[in-house]
Amino acid sequence: MLVTFQSPAAPEVVMLRNLAEYLLTLIGKHLGTRGVIRHDEMPHAIVRLEAAITEEAHAEIALESLYHLSNGRNYDADDDRGGLARRAWPLLDMMREARRQNADIIWGL
Repeated sequence: MLVTFQSPAAPEVVMLRNLAEYLLTLIGKHLGTRGVIRHDEMPHAIVRLEAAITEEAHAEIALESLYHLSNGRNYDADDDRGGLARRAWPLLDMMREARRQNADIIWGL
């Protein structure tokens, strides 16, 4: 099932339900049939999502480093696999633009 995020500040973002639910949980929201991230909630929501992205990236680097060390290989930290940062980017970009324009973001299933 798909979830559509809409805001007057940015083009709509469509993503799979499980990803939308995960990202909304990270910012303290629950996926319902419909919902909203109010413009006054946006700064805190952005900080929470950015922190989760950073935390996941650090954990991924640590795990990859351990894997490569145990196998006698060099680890290239610039070898980006994407992870949460790549999957969350469309919503995060919408949130940043909504914050700039003091706009809300709504979603629906």
